[in-house]
Amino acid sequence: MTNRRSRAATAVGLALMLSGAGVLAAALPAAAAEVAYATECTPPAASGLPKVDGTTKADVTAPVTAAVGDEIEVVWKFTQAASKNPDLIDLPENSVKPSGEITVAGAQSGTLAVEGPRENPAIPKNSEMKLSDMKGTLKLTAPGDVTLAPGGYAINAFSTDTTCVPTEDVPAAVTIKVTEGGGGSGTPTATPTTTPTTTPSTTPTTTPSTTPSGTATGGTSHTGEEVDVSYACKTPIGDKSAVSPVQIDAEEKGGAYDLVVHFGRSVMDSPADIPADSVKPSMKVKVGGADQGEVAVEGPTNKDPIKAGDPIEIPDLTGTYTPAHDGKATLTPGVLTVEALGTTTTCTPTEDPGVSLTLDVTGQEGGITGGGPGGSSGTSGGTNTTSGGLADTGASDRASLHALALVAGTVLLLGGAVFTFTPWSRLRR
Repeated sequence: MTNRRSRAATAVGLALMLSGAGVLAAALPAAAAEVAYATECTPPAASGLPKVDGTTKADVTAPVTAAVGDEIEVVWKFTQAASKNPDLIDLPENSVKPSGEITVAGAQSGTLAVEGPRENPAIPKNSEMKLSDMKGTLKLTAPGDVTLAPGGYAINAFSTDTTCVPTEDVPAAVTIKVTEGGGGSGTPTATPTTTPTTTPSTTPTTTPSTTPSGTATGGTSHTGEEVDVSYACKTPIGDKSAVSPVQIDAEEKGGAYDLVVHFGRSVMDSPADIPADSVKPSMKVKVGGADQGEVAVEGPTNKDPIKAGDPIEIPDLTGTYTPAHDGKATLTPGVLTVEALGTTTTCTPTEDPGVSLTLDVTGQEGGITGGGPGGSSGTSGGTNTTSGGLADTGASDRASLHALALVAGTVLLLGGAVFTFTPWSRLRR
């Protein structure tokens, strides 16, 4: 009796296990074999880079079976993108967003839009692209076999796209057996693909400065005049232009002058997350009149990471001017540079913007060399050094700049990188 009960219990347990296994198998997604296909990727025209031919490798997963009327999740996982990040610039963490289309065929046909989040590790120059998984939702509308094949896709970084399209027929990666069920429209429905865009603000009108003359008449603090500077910028892969109002202030200390250079406010916010310590601005202030030479001013790198949509806060550029001769010395905005994410862009004024500040100075030992009639140009005896630079900056007050110093002025793509600059607004007073 005991053996009979034991055998019965075993049979029941085995039946339950088999039944459970059947349910589990039906619920498991289909892990498709890797699909590889020839792909041509086109960088944006502004980059000046050629098209890239490569191979895309992708896995597409979806349920093995489903019923008409079901809405199923489809996942595209990149095993390999068709191109590496070129040897131009490092892509920061969480700066790249993929989107694409899956071809639906068989019992129903159409395309399914899929997209992935802007989530990626930092991608060094000349290394493999690391793209997030793309997902979409497909509504099944007809019974029979439905096949899914990966197709074209786009790589979005800082509001610009590199587009990649197959150059050969792509085989199906998944076949879904769809049984009779609820009705449908006969066409697949999908999560829409959205490509973030950055809409620049209207360029504000610059109001002439109300500072009387920009000439220091005494005391320790001297306020300069705001002047508009037109820059021609040499970038890693092209020439760009920028315009900014610039103001130079000075504070006299023991015969030397602590300089503070203020810039106009950016008209754009950061389109992507920026890591800490990635932007380094600096500038050369031209000294004329009693002295001839240059004084380097600079600001520290961004201390904290900056989230997409937030302004980049960069302190004013500072340095020290030590005069070498007696008389009136003039200070004029000069060459700007920006060092960021492994690249350097240099911006040179296209014309004389005019003097921002004139100082009545007394020569000091160890001051700037040259000066006076026939004098040669030199450098300041101050301790400041030249490095980094400026792309697109603006001040919310005298102590800090709200700037799109790099990334809002930097276009990064799978196929290349381009620095662009936008006009800056009037300096806040």
